[in-house]
Amino acid sequence: MFEYSIPRMGKRVDCIAISGAVIFAIEFKVGATFYEKHAIDQVVDYALDLKNFHEQSHHEAIVPVLICTAALDEALTVEFYEDKIAQPVLTNGSSLAVTIRKIAGEIFSTPIDGDIWVNSIYKPTPTIIEAAQALYRGHSVEEISRSDAGAINLSRTAKAISSIIDESKSKKWKSICFLTGVPGAGKTLAGLNLANAWHNAEESEHAVFLSGNGPLVEVMREALARNEVAAAKDAGLKQKKSATLSKAKAFIQNIHHFRDDALANALAPIERVVVFDEAQRAWDQKQTAAFMKTKKGKPGFLLSEPEFLISVMDRHPDWATIVCLIGGGQEINTGEAGIREWFESIKRSFPHWHVYVSSKLIDHEYTQGVPLYEYGNIEYLDSNDDLHLSVAVRSFRSEKVAAFVKALLDNDKDFATSLYSQIKQDYPIVVTRDLKAAKKWLQDKARGSERYGLVASSGAYRLKPLGINVKAEIDPKNWFLNGKSDVRSAYYLEDVATEFDIQGLELDWTCVAWDGDFRYNDNSWTFKAFRGTAWQDVKDLDARLYLKNAYRVLLTRARQGMVIFVPEGNPSDETRLPEFYDGTYEYLRSIGVDIVK
Repeated sequence: MFEYSIPRMGKRVDCIAISGAVIFAIEFKVGATFYEKHAIDQVVDYALDLKNFHEQSHHEAIVPVLICTAALDEALTVEFYEDKIAQPVLTNGSSLAVTIRKIAGEIFSTPIDGDIWVNSIYKPTPTIIEAAQALYRGHSVEEISRSDAGAINLSRTAKAISSIIDESKSKKWKSICFLTGVPGAGKTLAGLNLANAWHNAEESEHAVFLSGNGPLVEVMREALARNEVAAAKDAGLKQKKSATLSKAKAFIQNIHHFRDDALANALAPIERVVVFDEAQRAWDQKQTAAFMKTKKGKPGFLLSEPEFLISVMDRHPDWATIVCLIGGGQEINTGEAGIREWFESIKRSFPHWHVYVSSKLIDHEYTQGVPLYEYGNIEYLDSNDDLHLSVAVRSFRSEKVAAFVKALLDNDKDFATSLYSQIKQDYPIVVTRDLKAAKKWLQDKARGSERYGLVASSGAYRLKPLGINVKAEIDPKNWFLNGKSDVRSAYYLEDVATEFDIQGLELDWTCVAWDGDFRYNDNSWTFKAFRGTAWQDVKDLDARLYLKNAYRVLLTRARQGMVIFVPEGNPSDETRLPEFYDGTYEYLRSIGVDIVK
């Protein structure tokens, strides 16, 4: 098969050759005089993509082959990893036939049926960056999302929301949908797909994806711009990055810029459909009023952020639709109102809006035990369970990772132990007290261009003596997107990302560095904040929730596996005493988490 398409990566494999029980992923570099590292990573990435996402390739031997036609031929040595992917074979092509015959002849297994392989299901799980790029290139959500029975069909959710938009448009009414989901279930992907599908300037049906998550917006815009410039270059065209960035900004916007535009004039926005990512993190009235007074010179502002945002879309004389993406346990900052304020705003000021929810929205994970609504006190309320994504797909190796993290943080030791035993084979989670060992574990696990990095809580101030300085800000664009040779990238394991940098984004492999701000002692979690020269108790219940959720975010960022680094402490440093860390380490060990030394 020539030019085999991989939509998730926006790439085509030059050639897939199947011989006996072996799949060869072959990349040609015509005229290349040596085997460049990025070319080796490229062909390894193809093999990994087939192994992870192509159903008929899951259990087969896969050999990545790089052909540099003007290079010296390398001696043939074939070594396989545990997952039956071989280390890359490097050749100038002269020995290709011999190579295929030799390797295929040494794998004694049932020959692969080529027709079945070609017609097999491709079930990709893209990163959010890959998803945005693929949608932007014109791929459908079906092409870049899993379609197996074990994962929620994202297209069903997209269809449900599109139906709501169509009805709102035809009946000239306003609607607001609340799309819920567990961490990593694909809420952002669903939102991006929706914004892209309804971004039709020719018919004046503008849609926009809005997020208050600055790093997410910055990284996705930059990724779209870089991707478009690279595609133009491949086609022999010139494309200015500034132009591509402007185009990306129309598709993905910072919610605060949208708000500022609405403050500047009283006209209805050009967008008819807006998708609010992480809507539970919108500000309450107190936080909004403080911001308006100090930053915008507008004292006495009486609206919360949800109420103001709904009022902006309510300016349209006929139809408009708001889609709120809601994640459970994702509030990590002061003044974040949660979901309740959206409903209070609707009941208080917008009773004419049609409200669509799933039955899961009343779960404690989203409400924190505070009722959002009662049937009857919202005039137009409709329940549709297609508005809930219940299966985590970020961790494509195991969909139980989010549940494991929840049990771990909820101190549900028995359930966490049971879940860990189920996931550790496919999704390795290990613990260590040696930072060098943690970094080596990441580097040994990652292949091709799989991205890995160091993450820690924004309150992890006493990791600084170990070279982990959470107060040193990263540039998210460089950290998430730049290559292995760039010291600013995540690959270098020098700069650390906090929950604020990484929420909504993901890596393949992570090292979660665990400080004394969230520590396990006497069979329960203890909440601490480092102020001045000492740790102090966190007594405010909201602040405790934010701290717990910060670790929830950090522990759910890895797609393939993670190493948890718990320092040993230092008995001569009162801010890093061993007892601040030992309880956490022992708790993880008691659950069965494997040790790396």
